[in-house]
Amino acid sequence: MTAATILVADDDSAIRTVLHQALARSGYNVRTTGTAAGLWKMIAAGEGNVAITDVMLPDESGFDLIPRIKRLRPELPVLVMSAQNTLLTAITAAERGAFEYLPKPFDLKELTSLVQRALAAPGTRPQSEEPEGEDRLPLIGRSPAMQEIYRVIARLTQTDLTVMIMGESGTGKELVARALHDYGKRRHGRFIAVNMAAIPKEMVESELFGHERGAFSGAANRGVGRFEQAEGGTLFLDEIGDMPLEAQTRLLRVLQQGEYTTVGGRIPIRTDVRIIAATNRDLRQLIGQGLFREDLYYRLNVVPLRLPPLRERIEDIGDLVRHFLRKAESEGLPAKTLDRDALEILRRHRWPGNVRELENLVRRLAVLHSGDSIPAAAIAGELKEPVRVVAAEEPNEELPLGASVEQFLTRYFLSHGDRLPAPGVYDRIIQEVERPLISICLAATRGNQIRAAQLLGLNRNTLRKKIRDLGLEVIKGLRAE
Repeated sequence: MTAATILVADDDSAIRTVLHQALARSGYNVRTTGTAAGLWKMIAAGEGNVAITDVMLPDESGFDLIPRIKRLRPELPVLVMSAQNTLLTAITAAERGAFEYLPKPFDLKELTSLVQRALAAPGTRPQSEEPEGEDRLPLIGRSPAMQEIYRVIARLTQTDLTVMIMGESGTGKELVARALHDYGKRRHGRFIAVNMAAIPKEMVESELFGHERGAFSGAANRGVGRFEQAEGGTLFLDEIGDMPLEAQTRLLRVLQQGEYTTVGGRIPIRTDVRIIAATNRDLRQLIGQGLFREDLYYRLNVVPLRLPPLRERIEDIGDLVRHFLRKAESEGLPAKTLDRDALEILRRHRWPGNVRELENLVRRLAVLHSGDSIPAAAIAGELKEPVRVVAAEEPNEELPLGASVEQFLTRYFLSHGDRLPAPGVYDRIIQEVERPLISICLAATRGNQIRAAQLLGLNRNTLRKKIRDLGLEVIKGLRAE
C-alpha cells in the first residue's frame, strides 16, 4: 500500500525539519515548503493527502489559502498551525473549513494523531461569514487550559448541541456562552441570558415560559417569557442548579419535545431555541439531595465544558491585566501600565474570585493610583485588604451563616443597580433559606417526614404544610450522600 503524502508549509525551517522527521518516522511521505505559493503549487498539481499550514506565511495568510484549497480540492483535509493562540484563531480555522486547529508549541504525538484522523475521515466543512475583529475577542488567554477551551468552542460553533458550562464564579461562563452564540449558527438570533439565582422561585416559570392574562394575582396582561424572546437564537440559563423542580419539569419537556405551555395556558407552543446552561454547583450532589432532576441533567449535559479557575491559568494574568487596563482607558479612566514585580505578585495570589476579582482589582487601581505605572507595593497593599470576601462568590466554609447571608444579600441588592428589588424581600429571603434547609433534612432522612420533622424541631403537620407551600418534591427512599 502506497504511503500517504503529507504537505507541510511553514516559514520556519526548524519547524519544517522537525515535522518532516516526525511524520517520516510514522511512515508518511513528506513534502515541505516555506511559502503559501509553494504549498498551492503542490496542491494544484494534485499532490498530498493531508496539508499542514502555518497561518503566518511570508507571502499569504494560511487562512486566505484554505478557501481556495477547498474550492479546488474539497476532499483534502487542512490542518492549521498558529502561534497566535486566541479564540479568534480557532474560530477562524473552523469557519474557513480547516480540519483541525493546532496551537504552537504542539505535541508531535498529537500532530501525528490528527494526521491519522484526517486520513481516516477526510471531509469538508461549510464556510460561513467572516468572524468579527480581534478587538471584540470575548475571551483572553493563551495558556494550554484556554487553548483547549478555544478548540472545543470552535467545534461547537458548527453545531446546535446543548452545552453545560461548569466553573467557579467569576471564570467567565457567560462570556463562553456568548462566544458560542456570536460565532455559531444562531448569531443572527437573540442571545437571552437568565440568572436563575436572581429570580424569585415563584416567578421562575412565568419568567421562562411567559403567562396568560389572569394566570395569577397581578397578571393583568399576557407576559412574554424568555423562550419566546430567544426564538431562533440562544437561551443561556445561568446558575441552573437554582432552578426549582417544577420549572425543571417544564424545561425537560422543552428539551424532549421542543414545545412548552405558558403559565395558565393550554396550547403547546413550538420553540426553536438553543439551550446553554451553566453552574458553579455540583449538580450530581443536588441530584443525590433530590434538588435536581437526573433526567434533566443528562439532557443538559450533552457537551460538558469545564472552565479552569484563574489559579490554573496564571500565565494568562499578564494578558488579562493588559486587556482590563485598555478597557478601563477606553471607558475614560487614566491610562496605566503595570510593573514587572507587580505582575509577579498577581501571579502568586490565589484569586478565589477568579477573573472577575482580577478585573475589579485592575479597575480599582486604575482609578485610585495616581502614577502612570502601578508598582508592586500598590498591588500588595490592595491584596492585603479583605477583597476576597467581597469579590469571591464561592462558598466559604469558614464564614458563619450570618456573614454568608449578608454577602448574598449584598450581591442581591447590587444586582439591581440603582433600583430597589420588588416588594416582599423578607418573605422571599426566608423562603430561600427555608427551602434548602427542609430539602436537605428530607434528603438526610431519605424522605422520612417524621424523622425530618424531629431533626428540624417542627411538628409533623407543620412540616407537611411547609412542603406543600414551598412546592417541594419528596423522594422517599433516597440514599443520602
